[in-house]
Amino acid sequence: MSTNDIRIAAAPISWGVCEVPGWGHQLSPERVLGEMRELGVTAAETGPEGFLPTSPAELRDTLATYDLRCVGSFVPVVLHRPDHDPAPAVEAVLDRLETSGGDVLVLAAATGVDGYDARPDLSEDEWNALLANVDRLDELARRRGVTAALHPHVGTMIERRDEVYRVLENSSIGLCLDTGHLLIGGTDPLEVTRAYTHRITHAHLKDVKVDLAEQVQRGEITYTDAVAQGMYVPLGAGEAKVGEVVSTLVDAGFDGWYVLEQDTILGDEADGDAAAGNVAVSMSFLRKAAQRPVRA
Repeated sequence: MSTNDIRIAAAPISWGVCEVPGWGHQLSPERVLGEMRELGVTAAETGPEGFLPTSPAELRDTLATYDLRCVGSFVPVVLHRPDHDPAPAVEAVLDRLETSGGDVLVLAAATGVDGYDARPDLSEDEWNALLANVDRLDELARRRGVTAALHPHVGTMIERRDEVYRVLENSSIGLCLDTGHLLIGGTDPLEVTRAYTHRITHAHLKDVKVDLAEQVQRGEITYTDAVAQGMYVPLGAGEAKVGEVVSTLVDAGFDGWYVLEQDTILGDEADGDAAAGNVAVSMSFLRKAAQRPVRA
């Protein structure tokens, strides 16, 4: 396979742009999108609400200005409360994706509070509501021509290994394979890739320093503190088995997006100088991992 056959995109979080209040210094869209273009990136996720225009046409045109197309949006929504309907918020995102050309709705099972440093446990009734909602939203997206993917994520209601597998075994929604969040939550990314290749509809690729991940698992430091200490590293520099994951996906014929997404916290504008370089390293690693011999 030629590396030109895989679909590579980038996400603003690699430049420190995040939906969590107080996360860190936020770079401007002009800088982030401009550096994506300079790296040769041709597609991007939209980042948090408010980073790019909310008007569908403006979003499309803004990305086009930087020779980028829209991949999709990461949408944290509350899925576990029986008295809460997440559909209206998701419909608004689908409106934007439909006009801007995005084809992936990345859902995270939000706790209902800001940040990713703490979360409650679910009751059985809440589990039932969550499972019903993910399938309902999956169908809602499908009717609009958009692929839904559930994103296991630290500090959300789907974080730990047993939670990831419970969703996979009791719903039909596709999986956003996030190598970093799976590892930090206690799930082997390669194991999931091999066991559920057919369910993976979207990939967020990040690498992780496992010593910091284990400190988060043990509750010794918060997720935010670990990110600030450099828990996420360019692809190939950590222990998330990203190369083997990519090889497995390529060999299985995965045709979704490989999104370069290295969560970063910036202290100031100058801290952003390293972001583009880290993405470039990750892009090079991804292309090498995806390369296959050309058959005569």
